[in-house]
Amino acid sequence: MSIKTFFEPTAAVELTTTDTGYDFVDLTVVKPEHEALALAPGEFALKHQVLPLALDGDTVLVAMGSLQSLPAVDDLGILLGKPVIPLLADPALIRERIEEYFLEKILQGLPGEDSSATDIEEPTDLADLTKMAGEAQVVKMVNGIFAQAVRDGASDIHIEPYEREMKVRFRVDGMLADVMRPPKRMHAALVSRLKILSELNIAERRLPQDGRIKLNVAGRQIDVRLSIVPTVYGERAVMRILDKSTAMLGLEELGMQPDALVKFRKLISVPHGIILATGPTGSGKSTSLYASLQEIWSPTTNIITIEDPVEYQVPGISQIQVRNNIGLTFASGLRSIVRQDPDVIMVGEIRDHETAEIAIHAALTGHLVFSTLHTNDAPGAVTRLLDMGVEPYLAASSLVGIVAQRLVRRVCPNCSAPDTPNPETLRAIGISDSEHDNFRRGRGCEKCQNSGYKGRQGLYELLVVDETIRRMTVERASANTMKNYAMDAQGMRTLIGDGRLAVLAGKTTPDEVLRVSQREDF
Repeated sequence: MSIKTFFEPTAAVELTTTDTGYDFVDLTVVKPEHEALALAPGEFALKHQVLPLALDGDTVLVAMGSLQSLPAVDDLGILLGKPVIPLLADPALIRERIEEYFLEKILQGLPGEDSSATDIEEPTDLADLTKMAGEAQVVKMVNGIFAQAVRDGASDIHIEPYEREMKVRFRVDGMLADVMRPPKRMHAALVSRLKILSELNIAERRLPQDGRIKLNVAGRQIDVRLSIVPTVYGERAVMRILDKSTAMLGLEELGMQPDALVKFRKLISVPHGIILATGPTGSGKSTSLYASLQEIWSPTTNIITIEDPVEYQVPGISQIQVRNNIGLTFASGLRSIVRQDPDVIMVGEIRDHETAEIAIHAALTGHLVFSTLHTNDAPGAVTRLLDMGVEPYLAASSLVGIVAQRLVRRVCPNCSAPDTPNPETLRAIGISDSEHDNFRRGRGCEKCQNSGYKGRQGLYELLVVDETIRRMTVERASANTMKNYAMDAQGMRTLIGDGRLAVLAGKTTPDEVLRVSQREDF
């Protein structure tokens, strides 16, 4: 019997034989038969991304995303006790069909019906919520969300309720994307399960709550930071997945250009002063500071940090968690740290004049201080400190270096191919028409979820505070004046200038550089 007869006469199926020798089926045309779907356990299909399509007698036709899934197809045949015929299909469509069919199957039987009610203050019996959160289907769903997020390399999980639906979205390499849409009726149970895991108040549905969850996913210890806020359609949950391997990156792995890396290493080896990392939230500032601390740590140094929150526990470093509700602020904690005989201090963020003053005092009395600010570029950090009320002569005396940074997505190495970017885009990042180098772009594959990008690296703008910059600080010169001097005299590259080098090396694309640093001038 030919494979095509599995689907006739219900579908006009075009099967093409690939170079691998396996037929390829278009899942936009072929709809899986319910009889075949009913045979396979939903958990198995979700875990291995294999999709039963049809059956004839004892033979089952199974779609897989790549040849790497062949062992899972064989295991499915053993599980079912039936012969199987593997077919290749688009991995993204396989994932979509599995979610469409099997998540509903896993979740069926949950108590409660879907409702369009929008009153989040409507009371729900605590016993019912606890029972729903403990249902096997809900537990499987939560575990499946975490497992898929870790497998996809997601940094955040969003669970978002709307009037008639609920979305689950993952942030991968800085970009949010829809992952699944579970039934709205299970929203309360899902959020309640998360509250139980993080030991929050399951009955409180009107106030924001924050918690932490420790999980073991595929043998890896995962730390999750949970934030729950009430919206008009129910509680919205966002989880930050804290991957210790990211925090343990060394300076060489951050993507800094060799000349900038040499300068930065000299800066972090000075005995005292302030080194600032600047950029928006999610630009990798904490990762850069952790890498710096690990670089300079030794058994003879005493390193203490105060953070809000402490995202990663680093061996050999004493870390303090800010607790504003009991008066442990950055400023009060920093005062105490100075009395702990530190050599190096890291302040999670300089948010106010008081914290800035204490940090500067610590630097002037012989300590090396690392901290962060939210500014668009490196010279802007100097003017931000002055705007906070810091005296110019104190800022000039204490600052030794400022690094501004952004994160750009890397071209996926698996599907990378030569590319000819738009000339206008190239000119926007300072690449002339005569420069034709190794331009690359990902075409999209299973490993990068068809995005063309896999992983991220930093773009860096490093300002060394020399005597001229100190004089400009005392004179309250503008950030642009400092930037122009640094570019001319120090050879400082702007963020776009650093992105230009990454594009010429084929590591990222011009569109990515403009996306993260479009407010900068070349």
